[in-house]
Parts: sequence; structure tokens; C-alpha cells
Amino acid sequence: MLRIRARGNESVEQMLKRFKKLCEKEGLTKEIKRNSYYEKPSERKRRQMRKAVRQALRKETEPR
Repeated sequence: MLRIRARGNESVEQMLKRFKKLCEKEGLTKEIKRNSYYEKPSERKRRQMRKAVRQALRKETEPR
């Protein structure tokens, strides 16, 4: 659970900005977007395989 405390005479907008940045850093926004709709297990596996292939190709073509 994330908690934000006001610093000195910080405005609500500044606190909200810090909160959003903290949520982004923790990966909450990505997780919420990913869980916003149902993904079949076969689609999840296919997406992970494509990601692994892309990473392997990137690693392979990387200059040493």
C-alpha cells in the first residue's frame, strides 16, 4: 500500500504528481492495464514467447 504525506506547504497537485510517479515506479499502472481485460492462457503464453524471441534476437545482434 502506497502512502503519500504532505511535505511542508505542498499543494494537492504536487502530491498527486508524486503519487502518480510512485505508482508508475512500482509498476502498478502496467499491472492495472494488463488486468483490465481477460487474457486467455494461450494468448498469455503466445505473448510471452514473442517477448522471449524478441529479447533473444536483440541479445544476438547486440555488438560485443
